[in-house]
Amino acid sequence: MNPGNAERVPHEQPVFSAELTPHRSLGLRGIRIFLLIAALLTLVHGVFFWIIGAWPVMVFFGLDFGLLFGAFWLNDRAARAREEVSVSRLDVSVRKFTPAGRMTEHRFNPFWTRFHVARHAEIGIVSMSLSDRRRATDIGSFLNRDDRESFAKAFTGALATVKRR
Repeated sequence: MNPGNAERVPHEQPVFSAELTPHRSLGLRGIRIFLLIAALLTLVHGVFFWIIGAWPVMVFFGLDFGLLFGAFWLNDRAARAREEVSVSRLDVSVRKFTPAGRMTEHRFNPFWTRFHVARHAEIGIVSMSLSDRRRATDIGSFLNRDDRESFAKAFTGALATVKRR
């Protein structure tokens, strides 16, 4: 047997796979429409104040619109963050993507992996994390309450299924 041609274990099919993304109530089209309306209102009010001689007010209207645009731009950028979580018999994989597109990957042995869920009596799940003997990572910190609950339930079931086999 040639060591260069050693047989590899075939890629294990995941028992569980999820892509976690932050929830945004307004899509890109909605943001564009909102900013267009805000720009038109800013322009109309700015022209009105220019006509009555209070032209310095236009500067503040422009500054307000610039801040509004910046806030929506930052919100849209933050919405690009995501996490891919998969569980197979061989490993638990968490791939985290930043808004800039950089990826970090955390791999755990499923038999040593512990899923920690911190709950608050009134709020529900406040944080989730995975750990083994050497390292830990948080999961789904940007999810809303309902999404955290459903993910925790599904992930716990998948991890238990893999450990039973």
